[in-house]
Amino acid sequence: MTEPRWIVHLPTTLTSRDAAVELAAALARSLGHLNTVDFGETTLSEEDAQHLRYRVWCYARLPGGGRCGLRENHGGPCGATELR
Repeated sequence: MTEPRWIVHLPTTLTSRDAAVELAAALARSLGHLNTVDFGETTLSEEDAQHLRYRVWCYARLPGGGRCGLRENHGGPCGATELR
């Protein structure tokens, strides 16, 4: 049996989704060296609607391994390897 993974919910005082996305990107840049955090799976939700989650990054699988690190719903082909 595998051990359960844990999710850290980090409430903010931000009032716009765009600002929350920018905070998530800043956290990924500053803490990206930690291999214990899967930033590609980052989601956002409104405080009173936590059951509705929005992905921050595309994170689609790329040919040859790795994942797309562009924002969710980006234009053009996938291919970035760093979350930004």
